[in-house]
Amino acid sequence: MMKKTLMVAALTGVFATAAQAQSSVTLYGLIDAGITYTNNQHGHSNWQETSGSVNGSRWGLRGAEDLGGGLKAIFTLENGFGINDGTLKQGGREFGRQAFVGLASDQFGAVTLGRQYDSMVDYVGPLALTGTQYGGTQFAHPFDNDNLNNSFRVNNSVKYQSVNYGGFKFGALYGFSNQADGFANNRAYSAGASYNWGGLNVAAAYLQLNSNGATGAQAAFNSGGAVSSDNTFFAGRQQTWGAGANYAFGPATVGLVYSQTNLSGLAGIGAGASGQSAGVGGFGGGSAHFQNFEANARYALTPAVSIAGSYTYTKASLAGTRPHWNQFNLQTAYALSKRTDVYLQGEYQQVNDGAIVDADINGLAASGNNKQVAVTAGLRHRF
Repeated sequence: MMKKTLMVAALTGVFATAAQAQSSVTLYGLIDAGITYTNNQHGHSNWQETSGSVNGSRWGLRGAEDLGGGLKAIFTLENGFGINDGTLKQGGREFGRQAFVGLASDQFGAVTLGRQYDSMVDYVGPLALTGTQYGGTQFAHPFDNDNLNNSFRVNNSVKYQSVNYGGFKFGALYGFSNQADGFANNRAYSAGASYNWGGLNVAAAYLQLNSNGATGAQAAFNSGGAVSSDNTFFAGRQQTWGAGANYAFGPATVGLVYSQTNLSGLAGIGAGASGQSAGVGGFGGGSAHFQNFEANARYALTPAVSIAGSYTYTKASLAGTRPHWNQFNLQTAYALSKRTDVYLQGEYQQVNDGAIVDADINGLAASGNNKQVAVTAGLRHRF
C-alpha cells in the first residue's frame, strides 16, 4: 500500500511539472527616470525630473500556453506609468501600452486581437533611434508625425505576424471603428515587412487612419474607434509610410530612415503630440504634409559603454507655411549590470520658416522661439 501511495505521489508530481512546463507567465518591466535641463520652455529655462526620456516606464505580464502541434495561446498586458509621480500614461489606461490575446503557430505565424502596435512601429521603428534604447522619446521626429516613437496604439485591432522565412517577415493590422452607423469612422489599417541578411536589415511599412478626428470639429470624434484621443493628430485621413535600412559591422551600426505623413481634413492636434501642441497656433484646416530624413549611428566602445547619435531633417507644409526642422541628437550609456544602466543624452532642435510653430523636442514643453536645447542624465532599470 505504501508503494502505491508513493507511486501516485511521484506521478502526480511528474504531471504537475509537465503541465507547468507547457504554460508560462512572465512579469517584466522597465523604469526610466532622469533629470532634464531645457534652455527654453515658453521663454524660460527649466530643470525637471522626467520619466521615460528614452524608454517609457512600464510593467507587464506576458504569457503562453502550449496547445500542442506547434500551436500556443499567447497574451500580453502592458501598463505604462510615470515614475516621477506614479500616474498612469496612455490616457490613464490600466494596460495602455499593449493589451492583446491570440494564437501563435510555429509554422504559420500569429494572430492577435486587442490594443496593439501598428506596422510602422513594428518594422520601421527599430531602424530609427527613436524606436530603440539608443535615443527613444526625445529623439522623435517633430510631433512624432510618423508614430515611430509609438505615440498611439491601435484599439479594436486584429493583427497577423508571419514567422521568419529565412530572414524575411511580414505582417498586417486592421483596427475596427466599432461603430454601427459609421464603419469607416475612426478605423485603421497597416502592413509592413522586413528582411535581415547578415548585418543588413531593411524594412518598409504603411499606416492609414480614417476619420481619426472630425474635420473642423473634434466633438464628433468616435472615441471608441481604432485610435483614441492620444493620437498626434485629429484628421479626416492620415497616411504614413516609411522605409529604412541599417548595417552592423563589428561594434558599429549605421542606418538611414525615410518617412512621410500626409493629412487631409486636419482639425487639430491630439494629446499624443505631448508638449508640442503648446508651440502651435492656428494649426488646423486643410491639409498637412511631413517628410522625415534620418541618419543614425551607434557604436559599442566596450561591452558596457555605448554611444549613439542621429541627425533628422524634416520638411513640412501646413497651414499655409513651409517649416523645416533640423535636429541633432547624441547619447552615451554605461551599463552597471545586465539590467541597469545610466545615460547622458542631449538634443538640439531648430525650426525655420515656421511662423506657427516653435522649436519643440518631443516629450518637453515647447520653446518660446525657433531653437531648443535639452540635456538629460538618467537611470534605467529592467526586470
